[in-house]
Amino acid sequence: MNPSAATGTIKTTCPYCGVGCGVLATRQADNSVTIAGDPDHPANFGRLCSKGSALGETISLEGRLLHPEIDGTRANWDQALDLVATRFRAAIAEHGPQSVAIYGSGQLLTEDYYVANKLMKGFIGSANIDTNSRLCMASSVAGHKRAFGSDTVPGNYEDLEQADLIVLVGSNLGWCHPVLYQRIVAARAARPEMKVVLIDPRRTVSADIAEMHLPIAPDGDSALFVGLLAHLDQLGAVDSDYVAAYTTGIEAAVLTAEDWPVARVAEATGLSPLSITRFYDLFTRTRKVVTVFSQGVNQSAAGTDKVNAIINCHLATGRIGKPGMGPFSVTGQPNAMGGREVGGLANMLAAHMDFTPEAIDRVGRFWGAADVAQGPGLKAVDLFAAMARGEIKAVWIMATNPVDSMPEADAVRDALRACPFVVVSDMNRNTDTMALAHVRLPAAGWGEKDGTVTNSERRISRQRPFMPLPGEARPDWWIIKEVARRLGFGQAFAYFGPAQIFAEHAALSGFENDGGRDFDLSGLVGADYETMAPTQWPVRSRPAARMFGDAKFFTPDGKARFVPVQPPPPFAPSPGVLMLNTGRVRDHWHTMTRTGKAARLSAHMAEPFVEIHPADANALGIRRAHLVRLSNRHGVAVVRALVTDRQRRGELFVPMHWTDQFASEGRVDALVPGKTDPVSGQPALKMAQVHAEPMGARLYGFLVAASRPRIEADYWAIAPAANGWRAEIALLDEPGDWEAFLAATFGSDAGFQSLRDERSGRRAFVLIENGRLVAALYTAPDPVLVSRQWAVDLLGADDLTASIVLAGRPGADRPDGGAIVCSCMGVGINTITEAVTRHGCTTVEAVGALTRAGTNCGSCRAEIRGIVDANRLIAAE
Repeated sequence: MNPSAATGTIKTTCPYCGVGCGVLATRQADNSVTIAGDPDHPANFGRLCSKGSALGETISLEGRLLHPEIDGTRANWDQALDLVATRFRAAIAEHGPQSVAIYGSGQLLTEDYYVANKLMKGFIGSANIDTNSRLCMASSVAGHKRAFGSDTVPGNYEDLEQADLIVLVGSNLGWCHPVLYQRIVAARAARPEMKVVLIDPRRTVSADIAEMHLPIAPDGDSALFVGLLAHLDQLGAVDSDYVAAYTTGIEAAVLTAEDWPVARVAEATGLSPLSITRFYDLFTRTRKVVTVFSQGVNQSAAGTDKVNAIINCHLATGRIGKPGMGPFSVTGQPNAMGGREVGGLANMLAAHMDFTPEAIDRVGRFWGAADVAQGPGLKAVDLFAAMARGEIKAVWIMATNPVDSMPEADAVRDALRACPFVVVSDMNRNTDTMALAHVRLPAAGWGEKDGTVTNSERRISRQRPFMPLPGEARPDWWIIKEVARRLGFGQAFAYFGPAQIFAEHAALSGFENDGGRDFDLSGLVGADYETMAPTQWPVRSRPAARMFGDAKFFTPDGKARFVPVQPPPPFAPSPGVLMLNTGRVRDHWHTMTRTGKAARLSAHMAEPFVEIHPADANALGIRRAHLVRLSNRHGVAVVRALVTDRQRRGELFVPMHWTDQFASEGRVDALVPGKTDPVSGQPALKMAQVHAEPMGARLYGFLVAASRPRIEADYWAIAPAANGWRAEIALLDEPGDWEAFLAATFGSDAGFQSLRDERSGRRAFVLIENGRLVAALYTAPDPVLVSRQWAVDLLGADDLTASIVLAGRPGADRPDGGAIVCSCMGVGINTITEAVTRHGCTTVEAVGALTRAGTNCGSCRAEIRGIVDANRLIAAE
């Protein structure tokens, strides 16, 4: 299909989280694209979250890499690809195949992944191809394989709606997988007897629908579920017939669990014995239970054991493979599952095969490859450590940004600086990783790419192009194919399109597979790729909605395995040290290379922040909305203080999205040590020890500008705004020459009008041309009180006067909607408050009917409910 010829509405798939929502994209005459949810897609039935809804706002060419570059100079494709092949060939010849590596991404399509994996493991002969999925899903993979003999997610999304109890463990589903969360909300509204338990150190928005929130201590999950297994055994709730017929190893697992009575579990988890017993009793007496787990489980040095502790409880009660029950790992990226299918992790071969002699021989014969890698390669953390030691001579990074997302991110940056040859293929020119590339290759982006992705319920969906390839951008599979050809492997990589690659992938999955391997797409061989509907694997004669309903597992004896789990001891940080947890916010994605383009996605949270308990903030002298310096031996971050009792004492939370492109020191993964799970190799991204202290800024500022400013400040965080830019700044010393500061920041100081309040030390500077706001800066000794959204909205206003803007607050003729709460509909806190206090809205539904807030993806409904509750008394007066 020629992307430039795509017309009408195209069915495609969202490029964000692992929910895998169907999207309808319609290209307009002006080349803009309207986005809607696909009502026929079984993942979302028409719903989209705030990020998905804003996809049309992220496809501009601003910041795109449009041409190959060598050492920062434009080159043509032949020059760039010849150099990549030459340098990889030289490294292999001099240092062996283990001296080169590929680091990929769950943003790649399955076809891209397949070709990259085939090149490295099949023809270069090295398994040094790993992916950022190592950072989010590796422990789930390892836990599944230990229990089931295969990396198989048993259930599907319908189970979430059919369950009588949903246990969310380390999963802020409300913000990180909003469409799944809303499916649960709707099911619970239809069946009020459905119960939800949230197990999370933080009281996240997902607690809004939970009967119980268990604010568990970091890494307490293993103890909680090991204790649950002991409880089930003691009460005689184990399904003895199921266990005897279909599992092995329960005796050892229970023997370990017997050492974990409720009192010891309470000590390890920080939970009260009463709360633990209530949870255990609820789990025991409820037959249809789904346990949903995500990064809070996986991103741990004991992540694999946590996964198996959860699975043990489901196996013990026979609650697996049946409607409304089972352990359910929800993936973080759109194609983390697809990458696992093709062997995109260093310890996997292809098509869910491991590095066994039989599998190596099988894959080698299928590919016609004589030099298939004989064993696992370097996992992500080990890969960059080897690079730092000088062992990796050439690396190719695809569609990811490890300088920001890897633990010990500063050390990763240093390793890349030291690496003799770095290739980065990406759609974005301005990333912290791209800055270190010797060769930059312009890759196709969402809306231009053609291929498949697999979501958390094993459902394969098509991503279809609806935009032409810009400049000289090319699909990732094509770039890899061309390098393979230059390395002498052209015959094995003579692909003409993604359909051919998918057909080979499907054929390999069924090759010599008599049902002994879980991943099998043989039923799709010969299928019409262009019209292929969303389909769950395995597909032999027909798709399988659930796995293990027949209690047949993929172990040698066909039985599931219990894994004895010994929980780690309770962690006690050193005096004066706080535990740092990292994660996501509602409206941003990974390192913001896509969402950072959409103004409305930055309106809710426009700068990096740290959640800190009021008692900790008071003890450390950290005031609300002031800046906080976090530090340890690995790095430093400066973030805004969000003082809240949602956070446990002694612990902090900082989102992982901000990079050097958007903030001066917001790269929180620079603080995270490279400690990994010994089984999965997944890093413990949620348990860094840090010191926290006030930054000590003398002057705070907020600015808006029609053009991107050049900020020179001790702290800054910038975000796009409708019709311009917005930024927060802070200075350790007041500028000696304000005219020079304004000129450096905005490109000119001519025409600025200013206002100074001598008593408070507040200043305002405004530049207006022809009634339009060009720039405004507000400063104060404390965080400035200007309404951000009001100031941002002025960038689109006409007939402005300096006095209006200098005032720093709206007049009666310009109502202030307040800070954005609902990003989908652009509704602010003041508008919602007014709906309650002036219009008598007493429910979230009533607020939505009046303002439209919360009526799209629903991720803001918990926040709206909090505003309603806080203002209900005022409304009643």
